[in-house]
Amino acid sequence: MTSRIIKQDIYSVGVIDWDRKLFDEIIPLPEGTSYNSYLIQGSEKTALIDTADPSKKREFLGNIKKAGLNIDYIISHHAEQDHSGLIPEILGLYPEAKIITNPKCKELLIELLLIEEERFQTVDDGEAISLGNKTLKFFYTPWVHWPETMVSYLEEDRILFSCDFFGSHFATSDLYANDESSIYRAAKRYYAEIMMPFKPFIQKNIEKLENLQIEIIAPSHGPLYKNPQFILDAYREWISDSTKNEVIVPYVSMHGSTRELVDHLIECLIDKGIKVKPFNLTTADTGDLALALVDASTLVIATPTVLTGPHPSAVYAAYLVNALRPKLKFISIIGSFGWGGRTVDLLKGLLANLKVEIIEPVLIKGYPTENDFSKIDNLAQEIYEKHAELDFS
Repeated sequence: MTSRIIKQDIYSVGVIDWDRKLFDEIIPLPEGTSYNSYLIQGSEKTALIDTADPSKKREFLGNIKKAGLNIDYIISHHAEQDHSGLIPEILGLYPEAKIITNPKCKELLIELLLIEEERFQTVDDGEAISLGNKTLKFFYTPWVHWPETMVSYLEEDRILFSCDFFGSHFATSDLYANDESSIYRAAKRYYAEIMMPFKPFIQKNIEKLENLQIEIIAPSHGPLYKNPQFILDAYREWISDSTKNEVIVPYVSMHGSTRELVDHLIECLIDKGIKVKPFNLTTADTGDLALALVDASTLVIATPTVLTGPHPSAVYAAYLVNALRPKLKFISIIGSFGWGGRTVDLLKGLLANLKVEIIEPVLIKGYPTENDFSKIDNLAQEIYEKHAELDFS
């Protein structure tokens, strides 16, 4: 990939990573990703917005050299290495360049990349720097998704360089988000996996950007948005407190008993007009589960009892849900056991972060009987009644 023109004297110089399939050793990347970086040439100074992942050093430095510009400032929005990892190489190529960032990011960059303190120039929230005929204004956006994250706004060209805010793990040769349906899913999955735990902070930070006149949003991952309203409206929907008439059922079954309960519950809920999304935890993509959690009203974890507790796959699912903190309204648990255990208590403990109502769990002994299926009928009815009290408009 070479540099591409966004507007006059503004270039995209990042790298597409078509083959990366895992991020942070935990997040699946079915569509690959990109490490976006931008060059802004002012009449007096030139700024580089972020760098790229160190694994793409050759490609990234090649793009910088092809641009043929002297770099005066390196704007570091975020210290995580997929953004900052090649800052030391850029400093080596441009020994007079200064890193522009906030005090918290400076501290992290010194610790993570061992950069000398004298290479930094810190900016306050709302402060601007001049490149001559272009002005960059900085806004702190903490916990989107690290404590030091910030964004920058190019005033004359009305471009928001949004870092991880509004990003998507989506490798594409398109510079812009031309296929909005595909990007919507990728951006929503990105939000679910990375941003959802910080929903209250995102709400505040979106408000902070409300008065900016934005023509282009240029994130650090995925394509740029020439239609900023598309992604802004999507985020407003995702961070709202409203949910949809949907039930998520992550399940695992060893000998078929729990699966029978799951299948019966699914049929009951469908009959009541409720959308159901089951996830077999032995094969499910955790990113797809996270994506489904963005809108769901109810979660029902289904698990057999293993050594007096929930199946390890159910434990992981519960831990993931607890960490992501979706806007669920209700949770329940169903499953089977052979001789006893503490499945319900243990799962409830793993979900302590969630402000939800617990609907009475259904744990049965052995293979389900007609009486057990009746309990599932009652659970489905209670979910239906709970959902009827919500506003899905």
